[in-house]
Amino acid sequence: MRPTHGGTGGGRPAGGLGEAAGAHVTGTHVTGAHAAGATGPGSVVLELGGDVGVLVLHAPAALHGAEIEISPAAEGPRGRRTHALVRERVTAAGIGYAAVYPGLAAGRYLVWGQDGAPAGSAVVQGGRVARFAWPG
Repeated sequence: MRPTHGGTGGGRPAGGLGEAAGAHVTGTHVTGAHAAGATGPGSVVLELGGDVGVLVLHAPAALHGAEIEISPAAEGPRGRRTHALVRERVTAAGIGYAAVYPGLAAGRYLVWGQDGAPAGSAVVQGGRVARFAWPG
C-alpha cells in the first residue's frame, strides 16, 4: 500500500507525527508523494479513521532508500506483504528517517528485516498513528 498522489490538504498535525515525519491527519485515506528525495513538513497527508490506521517506521540513516516490508501478523510468515521506502524527513527539529504505511486495517503487523526474518511487530489501531522504531 503506497501513498496516493493528490489529497485534500487542510489536515491537522498527527500527535507529533507532523514534526517527526511531516504528516497531517484529515479523515480516512492517506495521500502524499512517493519519491526517494527528502521530505519537508506537510509533505505527507494522512487521512484515517474507523478501522483504518497508519504505521510510521522510524529507521536509522543506514536504511535510507531501503524498502521495508510489513504483513498482517495473523497471516503468518507467508502473508501478503506491503512495503514502503525509508525516506529522509527534514523538519525544524532536524533530520530523521522513516517509512510511512498508510491505510492499514487495524491489527498487529510483522515488520520484516533486511535478512528476511521478523524485526518486530506493531499494533495499528483505527484512527491512530502507530510507531515502530527499527531495532538496533
